[in-house]
Amino acid sequence: MELKPGLSALVTGGASGIGKALSLALAQKGVFVTIVDFSEEKGKEVAALAEKECSKFHSGLEFPVVMFIRCDVTNAGELKAAFEKHFVTYGGLDICINSAGIGDIIPFRDDRTDGSKSWRHTVNVNLVAVIDSTRLAIQTMQTVQKPGVIINLGSASGLYPMYVGPIYSASKGGVVMFTRSLAPFKRQGIRINVLCPEFVQTDLAEKFNSSTISQLGGYLPMELIVEGAFELIRDESKAGSCLWITNRRGMEYWPTPAEEAKYLLPKARKKSVVTVPMDLQIPHSFEKVVVHTLSHNFRSATRIVRTELRLPLKSDHVLLKVIYAGVNASDAVGIIAAIGDAVRNLKIGMPAAIMTFGGYAEFVMIPAKHILPVAKPDPEVLAMLTSGLTASIALEKAAQMESGKVVLVTAAAGATGQFAVQLAKLAGNTVVATCGGNEKAKLLKDLGVDRVIDYKAEDIKTVLKKEFPKGTDIVYESVGGEMFDICLNALAVYGRLVVIGMISQYQGEHGWKPRNYSGICEKLLAKSQTVAGFFLIQYAHLWQVHLDRLVNLFSSGKLKIAIDPKQFVGLHSVADAVEYLHSGKSAGKVVVCIDPKYAQQLAKL
Repeated sequence: MELKPGLSALVTGGASGIGKALSLALAQKGVFVTIVDFSEEKGKEVAALAEKECSKFHSGLEFPVVMFIRCDVTNAGELKAAFEKHFVTYGGLDICINSAGIGDIIPFRDDRTDGSKSWRHTVNVNLVAVIDSTRLAIQTMQTVQKPGVIINLGSASGLYPMYVGPIYSASKGGVVMFTRSLAPFKRQGIRINVLCPEFVQTDLAEKFNSSTISQLGGYLPMELIVEGAFELIRDESKAGSCLWITNRRGMEYWPTPAEEAKYLLPKARKKSVVTVPMDLQIPHSFEKVVVHTLSHNFRSATRIVRTELRLPLKSDHVLLKVIYAGVNASDAVGIIAAIGDAVRNLKIGMPAAIMTFGGYAEFVMIPAKHILPVAKPDPEVLAMLTSGLTASIALEKAAQMESGKVVLVTAAAGATGQFAVQLAKLAGNTVVATCGGNEKAKLLKDLGVDRVIDYKAEDIKTVLKKEFPKGTDIVYESVGGEMFDICLNALAVYGRLVVIGMISQYQGEHGWKPRNYSGICEKLLAKSQTVAGFFLIQYAHLWQVHLDRLVNLFSSGKLKIAIDPKQFVGLHSVADAVEYLHSGKSAGKVVVCIDPKYAQQLAKL
């Protein structure tokens, strides 16, 4: 729903805290606002401020642009009257925000009352009143048969236990599950979502221990809460969604698709019916890049063709609308636009990634087993796929990485090397990295590398021998040739060298250039060393788990991902993007935005 002047909103608990901030933010958009609150003094103050903002968009109206209604939300009669007055005044209801809430009045362990004025009252305000208000909002929206949005204020303590406030935590947990269970109302045009922030600096939050709040990263800025609420209002795909907001991880939806798939029951078999969200349109044909001539020149070897999009899909297939493709044609992210009737645990509108050839296309039809659900179809996910997964799985499985080791990463400023150095540091290791050039060296230092060896300024062999005389415990090697020799000679007793590539041996038209490694058996035997090869395709069963892990590290700010700032938009720019990558000018993952509608959107993963 587009936030624009002339819409109307009702906000319970609108006289203070989050309710106040949202009332003012809506008024600043020209939205007519009804502020419902128990405090008459505060309510009238906020209404006056909101009226000043909303009046900038309206003049000469015969009705108030902002109203305050004193109401005890636990009184069903008063609450119903508030909704009726809003409806009579504004002729409908576009947005309802249920923000009224209180904390535990008496600590649960000390409560010796019958609960009517303590824990029962907390449950009545935080949960029962939200249920009642949601019911009234739905009925009002159904009366005028217009789309509407309802946002219920939950809390992060409704997602995980809050030991100092079990009643508050229980009531907010009830709000979360109640709201998520109302997702089917989207079929009637009514979207109901729940907002779950951690601590915001309000009168309610100030009652909690400040040390607990500090451990969680401090108070959330109110602007972030408003941003989250507005996202739930604007995003037509969100219904029954829970938006979790923390200082540590920012905004993210809970649970993730992977977690959600653990409890969703398989859908009953039925005839294939192609249905898509309102913002997804399935055309009769689409464009894709195809190879028509074998050549090392991408531009001359390919062309764009239009292909008929045939439906229904095969029963075990998925149609993915591609939004971003990586410049290697083997990874892409997008939105699931249609599914076959045998597909389970995937749904239309779900963001997803693929790691199969064919990403340079507007749509891709692939078996459902190749789909990787993700939080959002952002460019950063592309970097996490081939590059990130190789580093994450290779270090865990092939290198058997532990903490307290010396880890050497070659070509560390490259796409997978950047992940490897960060993951090794996060695991508690001393990280040594090789690269060529000042800019790449600076990048690696910014990523936390302990010792950067710039081979253009230093001799790698000399540095390793002098500064790491006992050798390196783990080597993450992607160069091959002479670099492999250097790394093997620098490997410590019991050391493990993992080969994930050999870029120096990829030779133009002749393909692989084999190399002899004489004496390798004697070297490995003498020091009980291991050389292990790693090929990502053979670890497909671990992709989803490691991808979720990388997403969580990135969302929490523990992992940095560099996306090249140069934009390439549309299939016609693919050749330009490939040539840009080969020019050596790129800094970070080079991506192509296949759908121009997404070109200006910033990543929010």
